[in-house]
Amino acid sequence: MKLNLKSAVVLGIAGLLTSPSLAQDKSTIDGTTPFGSSSQYRTWSIGVNAGVLNQSNGFGVNRKGYNDLENNVGYSAYIKKQISPSFGLKAQYLGGKVGGKRDDGSNSFETKTPWSAALSGEFTLANTNFRFFNSLIKPYAAIGIGAMDFESTTTIGSVTTTHESKTKLFVPMDVGLKFAVAKGINLDLGYQLNWVNQDFDGTRIGTVKHDLFSYIHAGLEFSLGDPSKPALNNSNPVATLIGDYTAKYDELKAERDALAASNEALKSQVEQISNDLKDDDGDGVANKFDKCPGTPAGTPVDGSGCPIVLKNETKIVEKVVVTEADRKVVDEAIKNLEFDLGKSTIRSTSYPSLDRVAALLIEKNFSLKLAGHTDNTGSMQTNLRLSKERAEAVKSYLSSKGANPSRIEATGYGPNQPIATNATAEGRQENRRVEFTIY
Repeated sequence: MKLNLKSAVVLGIAGLLTSPSLAQDKSTIDGTTPFGSSSQYRTWSIGVNAGVLNQSNGFGVNRKGYNDLENNVGYSAYIKKQISPSFGLKAQYLGGKVGGKRDDGSNSFETKTPWSAALSGEFTLANTNFRFFNSLIKPYAAIGIGAMDFESTTTIGSVTTTHESKTKLFVPMDVGLKFAVAKGINLDLGYQLNWVNQDFDGTRIGTVKHDLFSYIHAGLEFSLGDPSKPALNNSNPVATLIGDYTAKYDELKAERDALAASNEALKSQVEQISNDLKDDDGDGVANKFDKCPGTPAGTPVDGSGCPIVLKNETKIVEKVVVTEADRKVVDEAIKNLEFDLGKSTIRSTSYPSLDRVAALLIEKNFSLKLAGHTDNTGSMQTNLRLSKERAEAVKSYLSSKGANPSRIEATGYGPNQPIATNATAEGRQENRRVEFTIY
């Protein structure tokens, strides 16, 4: 079967230029990492192609006087193991026939190549340099050695001779371009020049020891394995490195933005708590608990910040004496005092004992110092705030029961005055407390 070489080349280029699959997504890493093992990639591939077999080369420069060259169909298949992004080993099969004759028609030959097998090293240029960042067009070159079975038939004048079939060593050399038309699929356009024993065309001339023939071909290469993995022969190490860097940068930036948003929310909460703890009207009751804001200065108020209606009674306390019974009431209130976890909200189980402390303060006109303490768990700022809020919460409760808020002092010391070790759960429990001191 004869083919017009120029027509074949034109058709091949036209098919390439009109292929819609060349508009590829230039993915960078596809889950791979710099210096990662080959298990992150697909490393095996197969290829099939067909083309034109021609003596000498595909450009009309022939040897041994066969000026009228025949262009015959050739076919090939290979399997390849990719060792690195730029180098792989492939085992190739090539078959077809090669023929030619002299211009005067006196001599001609035809050589059939039922089979050949060669092992070649293939080098992909586009995977070695950052200037070919994830290039869709990948130049390659390969050279190898193999064995070829061939049978030559020569016609000299009117005598036709079929020579004995032979198997000889040959050297294939490939150059070409591969186009990444889809993930794991390459379009392969190549030129292969083959050196073989001079008996290939059935003619021996002088000291020439080798014949050669060419194979111009087009075909497809398919990567084998898990389709979710990228093909190693289409992977550029520089692209992988840049993609990995970009992904890590984006991850760190997202973490930074999330942390910044969290800090803003925390800052807003702290500002709100600070506003709640202010005493704008100076009546000794924090804004958060003041049910009668704006009380005039000097006005006696109860624990909720509302004015107290004073009765026309005068109670004279000759001397302030703190008895053991008084201290027992206070100690019981300390033992029973409980707050919600991490909050300044007093639990209802603590109310009865606090009510007795309030009654004691009213009856004997005692002064009371409240000191809030925490363990060392959490930040210093959080612990100072929480200890102060809990002391203030106790003051507000006692004031709401009629105790004079001006005689109650509330202070928060955070973790600065431990009474036990913070290295154990029991010690930390002891350190979380509100101390009552009456006088």
